[in-house]
Amino acid sequence: MEKSNNKIYYKIGEVCEITELKPSILRFWEKHFKQLKPIKVGSKHRYYTVKHIDIIKKIKHMLYEEKLTIEGAKIKLNGNNDDLHSNSLLDEVKKELLEILTLLKHNK
Repeated sequence: MEKSNNKIYYKIGEVCEITELKPSILRFWEKHFKQLKPIKVGSKHRYYTVKHIDIIKKIKHMLYEEKLTIEGAKIKLNGNNDDLHSNSLLDEVKKELLEILTLLKHNK
């Protein structure tokens, strides 16, 4: 199902078809990503905009394709890639230090 350019709001079922995600995933992501707040009418009905659908697709890509954690996806979605890169750099340094430690232990 493709998005219609004339449509302003989409129900959760339509968004699930467009993004190929389950409603429970969308509801879960709503709790973790501040950018993903659909318009709620009453206590049951959620209405998503095209912008929401684009954000959902970005989140899906980051989590499923790039294999980021939810925290990593939050950082990237907020445009603060410096934190993401510094964590990666620290992980790389830690890995190298552990390799050096292993080599030193074996050369005693």
